Amino acid sequence: MNFIRHIRFLLLTTAILISASALAGVSSLKVSLDSAFLLMGRTTPLHIELVTDDNSDGHLVIPKDSVCDKVEILKYLTPDTTGLGSGRREIKQDLVLQSFDSGVYRLNPILYVENGETIASNRLVLKVYPVVVDSLETIHDYADVADVDRSFIDYLPDFVVDYGLWILAVIVVLALGGFAFYMMKKKKNPFAAPATKPIPPYEKAIGELSRLRAEKLCEQGKEKEYYTRLTDILRIYLNGRFGINAMEMTSTQIRRMLNANEETRLSKENMERVLETADFVKFAKVRPLPDDNVKAFNSAMQFVEDTKPRPVVAETDGQQEPSKEESTKK
Repeated sequence: MNFIRHIRFLLLTTAILISASALAGVSSLKVSLDSAFLLMGRTTPLHIELVTDDNSDGHLVIPKDSVCDKVEILKYLTPDTTGLGSGRREIKQDLVLQSFDSGVYRLNPILYVENGETIASNRLVLKVYPVVVDSLETIHDYADVADVDRSFIDYLPDFVVDYGLWILAVIVVLALGGFAFYMMKKKKNPFAAPATKPIPPYEKAIGELSRLRAEKLCEQGKEKEYYTRLTDILRIYLNGRFGINAMEMTSTQIRRMLNANEETRLSKENMERVLETADFVKFAKVRPLPDDNVKAFNSAMQFVEDTKPRPVVAETDGQQEPSKEESTKK
């Protein structure tokens, strides 16, 4: 009987060891949300949890801009790795999601590729609620009867329309001749006024921000106009200071450009705070608190101050002396 018990004990121990070694190499991937409900324009984190071996050379495959058609990825947070012992580790990472379209959306899975095999996470459902607007405050009167649209040609005499190309050619020739005569005369005139020096992007942005604050648009209930002008000032500043064509970019594209530029990377959170509040006001149509308006303005001012040109030091004959401020990028 003792011999049989020893045999059973050895078989059971062997089975447990084989099962543990088999499970040790299995990777698990799951995602979760704090809440399956989201108010339009708000943000929510998507939690990613991956358990794998310490020596695993696999990698996560995360979407670039969105997890589905109407839900964007606003920010990628830094992954956090924790050792679990027995040659296992846990990797956690959060994605910040945002949506401006109400509806029920099924999020695409997160993938993990390892040794040619792909593991897909569970798929979640997110319901985005629209912002409730009080219809009593948005009632408008009937619009006036619209006039028939007329083009510029309708107001011209018939002979101008018939010989328009010839007339235009004569005007162009006269204009070119007048411009050439003016340039020749200007070169001969030693007392001609010098060309106006362009205003540096930093000084222009500070002046526009000061004028915007003095107008006190938020106190007049013009929050949308206030945030439109505030973001336009920053977009023009980015174009003049760093050559970033921000006027033609979305908020997500601007964030990506700020993160790629070394001079704007450290202060990008101020710019992101302004863009997030402005998008919420313009698209979600919700009035922010007065304190939010002040914070947005201060963030814009701080971003311009943090990214303004800095004086550089030039070495001359072994001595260091400050030189002029570095020129702004074109």
